[in-house]
Amino acid sequence: MQHPPPEEFALKETAPKIAGSGKYAGDKLTTTYDLVEQMQYLYVRVVKAKDLPPKDATGSCDPYVEIKLGNYKGVTKHFEKKSNPEWDHVFAFSQDRIQASFVEIVVKDKDVVKDDFIGRISFELIDVPKRVPPDSPLAPQWYKLEDKKGRNLNTARSCSPSGKEPRRTSVSRTPGILTLPRLTGTACQRFGEKFISPRNFGGVCKGGVGESVSEPFEEALMLTVEDRGNKDEVLGKCLLPLYSVQRRWDNKAVQSKWHNLEKHTVVDGEKKEAKFASRIHLRVCLDGGYHVLDESTNYSSNLRPTANQIWRSSIGILELGIISAMGLSPMKTRDGRGTTDAFCVAKYGNKWVRTRTIIDSFSPNWNEQYTWEVFDPCMVITIGAFDNGILQKASNDSRIGKVRIRLSTLETERVYTHSYPLIALHPSGVKKMGELQLAVRFSCTSYINMLHKYSQPILPKMHYVHPLSMGQTDRLRHHATQIVSTRLARAEPPLRKEVVEYMLDVASHLWSVRRSKANFFRIVNVASGFVGLTKWLDAICHWTNPLTTLLIHVLFVILILSPELILPTTFLYLFIVGIWRYRRKPRHPPHMDIRLSHANAVTYDELDEEFDTFPTSKVSNLVRMRYDRLRSIGGRIQTVVGDLATQGERFHSLLSWRDPRASALFVTFCLITAILLYVIPFQVVALLIVFYVLRHPRFRTKLHSMPANLFRRLPSGADSML
Repeated sequence: MQHPPPEEFALKETAPKIAGSGKYAGDKLTTTYDLVEQMQYLYVRVVKAKDLPPKDATGSCDPYVEIKLGNYKGVTKHFEKKSNPEWDHVFAFSQDRIQASFVEIVVKDKDVVKDDFIGRISFELIDVPKRVPPDSPLAPQWYKLEDKKGRNLNTARSCSPSGKEPRRTSVSRTPGILTLPRLTGTACQRFGEKFISPRNFGGVCKGGVGESVSEPFEEALMLTVEDRGNKDEVLGKCLLPLYSVQRRWDNKAVQSKWHNLEKHTVVDGEKKEAKFASRIHLRVCLDGGYHVLDESTNYSSNLRPTANQIWRSSIGILELGIISAMGLSPMKTRDGRGTTDAFCVAKYGNKWVRTRTIIDSFSPNWNEQYTWEVFDPCMVITIGAFDNGILQKASNDSRIGKVRIRLSTLETERVYTHSYPLIALHPSGVKKMGELQLAVRFSCTSYINMLHKYSQPILPKMHYVHPLSMGQTDRLRHHATQIVSTRLARAEPPLRKEVVEYMLDVASHLWSVRRSKANFFRIVNVASGFVGLTKWLDAICHWTNPLTTLLIHVLFVILILSPELILPTTFLYLFIVGIWRYRRKPRHPPHMDIRLSHANAVTYDELDEEFDTFPTSKVSNLVRMRYDRLRSIGGRIQTVVGDLATQGERFHSLLSWRDPRASALFVTFCLITAILLYVIPFQVVALLIVFYVLRHPRFRTKLHSMPANLFRRLPSGADSML
């Protein structure tokens, strides 16, 4: 496999022409749109028409609208046999592509051979009013249609959804800003009685934490009591409206209540109305003190509890400017050529935003700015780029790439303008899909409160008072993802399920050889510091550099004779190391690293396995080969875990008398050592130990020491393993 050079995936610093590149001024909680370049667009919104003249022999018409602006044209869908159609379609034209002085709006009748002309309107662009955020949108207005000779028809084309006569026209040239609505928090249910089967939203939960639901609570919770000894006979059902259930956001006890159980009776095959069967004593509540994680457990963009009663005030504001993209790869074909209709989605906290779609461009310019309140600096904002598949009626929106930025890695009040590589992993290997230019600024309202956050628990209090099990957390995370997908699918424009799952890393828990290797090398990298320290001490003990070893002798003698200097010297050393490394601190925010992800050295077979469906769709021979490989990898992990367990069990066996002779030797050694330590001063013992450890190589032997030999001979649980 050909591996691309890592320089291609590097982060690049840019210098866009934005006002925010200077010192930030003004109220920190006020958005000034200074992180993006101002762009102008001509928006034409076609709302509806009324009383269109008939054009067909049947006395009706099949109308549609055509927008013409120079060489560019936009067409709405057509309605069959409708003289009062409603389109509510918006067209946007960038100022860079406008090559005409007027825009023409033509209403036509769809026909098999040639479309018939109904009427038209034209506007001079110089007369079109301008709107700049945060100005309110311009209201639609009715206009008279003209024939080909410029005479008014008796019909009118509408740009007003209400039919009222507004004061302003319906077209504007303005920067576009589109945000998705904020999502309310999700809540979970707790049930104490295990014989109850709560059924809600198609799921079943028996005891413990139930399914994740979100406000508004439109559905009810159905509790069913069954007799398992009599073919699961239903003894009664209890319907609990969720809006009436007590809410809890602390660890206080919930009051229990009696509820009626009802049972339907069947007479002559007909279901009669429910009758009172019995009563049941329940303790039910909606727990809002939890945070239902809808992202990876290693990072999150939202750590607030679901109950807004215990929310804390914000500590700052995050501003994101999605400026442009460069060098995007073609994601589909249109008219025999490659094209991309790109849009971006950003998520931070429970607020999702989506840019407009730039049609047929490999270097789209969005220049849209968004703002979030920050409640915790140690959270991550995710920005994803996608190709719009709705325009070609595709089955899904193709992913281009994404960027994750942790706020704690950003300096406050500084504007970061970088071009981030959009990296995607395909069955053919890792590929750079383009670059995304962003401007990011994190402004802090209270530096003391932000530093205080570092000492606070990450998750809400209920996670520690009544912790959720791993299975419950996974189940709730799954339901939370489904809820978010359903909510955003109803937005305008909608966010498809595959977009939400890609932003939330839904498939990150599935097995992957590449991820396993990447995590292994991460552990090796973390342990490299300890390995380096061990090698350094070994070099000192073997007198590789005699001068350094003599200096270490002097340092140890000073510390042992003055033990009160050990801790101050240790922390002073850490302080000096931290100050020394300050000049080499990272100057750029983190980005997707192909080396860290082990994406630059992955094989085709490993990628094919990673992109396989779950359950697998491969042939049996290939599955058998991968299963054997997985067994080989699992065998190595099993051996390492067994070795670690063996060492721990040997420590336990020192005093467990499983080997009576070894335990007798160790107990005798402990008695003699205790007597000597009572008699000999501690400084002398420490000096003897240091001099013994740092002894010259001529006094050393390659054989293991007596304590090591004793430890290796101790028994462990491996002797009893099958």
